[in-house]
Amino acid sequence: MAENIRLEVVTPQKSVVSEDVQIVVAPGTMGEFGVLVGHTPFLTTLKLGTVRYKDAGGTERYIFVSGGFAEALPDKVTILAESAERRTDIDAERARTALERAQQRLAEKRDDIDFVRARAALERAMHRLSVAETRKTM
Repeated sequence: MAENIRLEVVTPQKSVVSEDVQIVVAPGTMGEFGVLVGHTPFLTTLKLGTVRYKDAGGTERYIFVSGGFAEALPDKVTILAESAERRTDIDAERARTALERAQQRLAEKRDDIDFVRARAALERAMHRLSVAETRKTM
């Protein structure tokens, strides 16, 4: 049996994941990266996206993250995320509603709309919905 690596995913509000896993794949700002036990240490920033991992039993798991930082060590990956949600905790209907609301705001093209914020809300909703509806890919 292969060795496992410790995965810690935390936000300013809570600990989202703290478990031993086989592999971690995360959305770095310079590209997606994967970490196995024994990895060379590094630090990186994260972009909005999906952290994928296989738990110790080999089950694929998914977490939505909206940016932050990751530290990889030979025996541990720590993700400090601005926000993070396990796939099972995402309310898909709420994400769909947020997506529709953001699409409507962007379509209005009014002067009083902050398009940067509306675009960011659209991206968050799209990614959250994508994670909520994810099928096995690893």
